[in-house]
Amino acid sequence: MNREDARKRIDELKEITAYHAKRYYDDDDPEISDFEYDMLMLELRNLENQFPDFVTSDSLTQHVGGTVKEGFEKVEHEVPLQSLQDIFDFDELYAFDERVKKALGDDANLKYIVETKIDGLSVALEYKNGEFVRGATRGNGLVGEDITENLKTIKHIPKKLKEPVDIIVRGEVFIGKAEFDQMNEERQANEEPLFANARNAAAGSLRQLDSSITARRPLDIYIFNVQKSDSIEFKSHIESLEYLEKLGFNVNPVKVPCDSVEEVIKEIENIGENREDLTFGIDGAVIKVDDLNQRETLGTNFKTPKWAIAYKYPPEQKETILKEIALQVGRTGAITPMAILEPVKVAGSTISKTTLHNEDFIKEKDLKIGDTVVIQKAGDVIPEVVGVVKEKRTGREIDFVMPRKCPVCGADAVREEGESAVRCIGIECPAKQYRNILHFASRDAMNIKGLGDSIIEEFLNRDLIKNIADLYTLKFEDIASLKKNGQKFAQNLIDSINQSKNNEFYRVINGLGIRHIGVKAAKSLAKNFKNIDNLQDASVESLLQIDDMGEIMAESVHEFFSQEQTKDLIGKLKSYGVNMKIEETSLVDNRFEGMIFVLTGGLENYSRKEAEDLIESFGGKTSSSVSKKTTYVLAGEDGGSKLTKAQSLGITIINENEFIEMIK
Repeated sequence: MNREDARKRIDELKEITAYHAKRYYDDDDPEISDFEYDMLMLELRNLENQFPDFVTSDSLTQHVGGTVKEGFEKVEHEVPLQSLQDIFDFDELYAFDERVKKALGDDANLKYIVETKIDGLSVALEYKNGEFVRGATRGNGLVGEDITENLKTIKHIPKKLKEPVDIIVRGEVFIGKAEFDQMNEERQANEEPLFANARNAAAGSLRQLDSSITARRPLDIYIFNVQKSDSIEFKSHIESLEYLEKLGFNVNPVKVPCDSVEEVIKEIENIGENREDLTFGIDGAVIKVDDLNQRETLGTNFKTPKWAIAYKYPPEQKETILKEIALQVGRTGAITPMAILEPVKVAGSTISKTTLHNEDFIKEKDLKIGDTVVIQKAGDVIPEVVGVVKEKRTGREIDFVMPRKCPVCGADAVREEGESAVRCIGIECPAKQYRNILHFASRDAMNIKGLGDSIIEEFLNRDLIKNIADLYTLKFEDIASLKKNGQKFAQNLIDSINQSKNNEFYRVINGLGIRHIGVKAAKSLAKNFKNIDNLQDASVESLLQIDDMGEIMAESVHEFFSQEQTKDLIGKLKSYGVNMKIEETSLVDNRFEGMIFVLTGGLENYSRKEAEDLIESFGGKTSSSVSKKTTYVLAGEDGGSKLTKAQSLGITIINENEFIEMIK
């Protein structure tokens, strides 16, 4: 490569690695695998070694990735938390060994320690007189984030040591393999995005501004280094680790002394072969000089120590057969294709199935049932299909077609424009009932007090209800049996369910959970169609006559009410006495008809919702943004940018007292 091409590629790599480092370190949401990132950094490092005059301070080879997240206090590390230089083959390890021996001299009694490189978030813990006083993230190595309160939620971080010492230690916060699997299973059941790997889950959990969220995550920690000790001096790294265990720290369990680079290689291979037996995820092995005086002699660069290096394992890939593609319906109705595989062992786990995400993923990979596929474990945890071995096709492979009927209930399955998911729209689909009932009972819908998520789960588990309408058939004794001395709870819930029968019609519409229809749209539908029969018979064209009702919303409403399941549910709700019409008397005063209000700032006499409800009760509308169509801006304290925009557009601005006069 000539100099100009090298310069261009180095600039390109600096930009790419900076972007992915931000996704990894700051956002805890990487877009590429660790291995892909490592390969980019290796290419950058090799080019900079070849053309050293192109090296600049903004290159990630020259500093640690990561910044301080907004909302956390900054912490300046007394001792920098450096990163390690990565190597990917044993030739590089031999070169490291030669550099160390050359610097120390041939007569040096050189010993190494090989440790597992835990895949988590690096932190520094500070103790004064044996008391835990502060904890911080690595950040950029010099300045990190104060996350003391979050770290206090981790049970293996001692609040008080067994000796009253002043000490700063470094460790890795992680989530164990079993705990991570359980977290992702729960997220998949709730149709929440899966964590890409355990490292991101741990980092995202630890960098929460609300420590109660951190406390609910299964975080653990292993300590692997003494950063600073004012009262104790150590001769070797292994001696310092033994002392940390004596103080009560949870120390990295894999720390193997080696007398030569050949022993180091043997131990790296041993860790690689047995990594599946570890309860925590790793992304490599760390090799450190054991003697602390020798470390002083070797010194450090501005980013990495010269006495340690990290060997990174490549992701293991295996071929297997895609036997079939099964379908899984989640709680929101999303239909996810799942690969059923010929069982194969990858990175220590037997893989027999994995998600294929959506039909676009299947098309992009050109997957067919019967294909030989390549799979690997992303981040050493989540199995994924990497690609197809097309040269092994026999012609008997079968194309997969995403169904347009729900495999669970038979209702229509719809993919809307701009979305990747195909969703079941059946209101009585068994797979969706938990979410449907939870939404139906929520505050902005039927507002059934006492009907929380755990109670709904229990009703479904005990087969006391199967759908929304069954709430109105619950018996007192069934509810009371859920809790010890549950009579009062049962009576309150029965009363709240019965009261919900008389709710405003728009609450029923909102409670049905029609896709794209929220509270405001539900109010518009109720006002325009008056009762459920008119709404069920509405055409797309008549729905589009409503202000603020777009084509996607109109088609969603029409599709929903055309389903046999919807008609069945509506019939049941009617028979149980649920109000299905608007009371004409509730809109006798339309003084704000045709007017659009925007609210900004804090009001003294009303909450934002109370003010919006008042405006809508007089036939007006509310909007979240100021435009030329806005009639009034109701401004409270600290009106902000909306007030400024209203003034620039010449919109009439009213204060709270003027608003009160308007509604008298």
